[in-house]
Amino acid sequence: MFPIRDTIRSRSLPVVNWLLILANLAVFLYELSLSPAQLDRFTLTYALVPDRLVLANPATWLPLFTHMFLHAGWFHIISNMWVLFIFGDNVEDRIGSLRYLIFYLLGGIVAGLTQDFFSIGTSIPALGASGAIAAVLGAYFFYFPRAKIITLFVIVIIPWFINLPAVVFIGLWFISQLYSGFLALTTSSGAALGGVAWFAHIGGFLFGLLLAGPFALGKKKYTWHADQYWPY
Repeated sequence: MFPIRDTIRSRSLPVVNWLLILANLAVFLYELSLSPAQLDRFTLTYALVPDRLVLANPATWLPLFTHMFLHAGWFHIISNMWVLFIFGDNVEDRIGSLRYLIFYLLGGIVAGLTQDFFSIGTSIPALGASGAIAAVLGAYFFYFPRAKIITLFVIVIIPWFINLPAVVFIGLWFISQLYSGFLALTTSSGAALGGVAWFAHIGGFLFGLLLAGPFALGKKKYTWHADQYWPY
């Protein structure tokens, strides 16, 4: 299940969303320029390592911010940036650029803290923008539940394109994260299963869903008309 695009036209240029995408790409290109030893040091310094984070010590907090700009490979960054490209512009359009930036960064921090809580005592670095992007998905779910997501399914080798309501697409995605997250708790690897920080996704999504309303206070709402959202 892979999103191709949504049906909502953004009313304004999503400046912050583009800047976030560019920032992630710039950091990833810098990672590619490092030698394996340099990359290991860079990752251990700026990724979120649960057994190094001490909430009582502010000197250990930097990775809560920096981890969301690091990625582990081409597929990791391309898939994350593609999802951010599809869903982030509409959330920024809905709440405004400055609020969106604050929302995104806070979502990533909460996602990191959630993953850390379920990974206490481990030294496996957590990195990537997916926790912050999960917060964006939570907000999209709240703001635009009836939007259509053109979704690619591959059955055997045959591609199928299906229009799914956002509430279905994102809802199925979240259920899969819950299932994988709680399955991970039963394994010896802690909260990470298959190299994925599932609880970062869960924490980010719940942050986005619960804080979407407060972040939209005072902003124009959207109404449904002919398969398209319009402001009023």
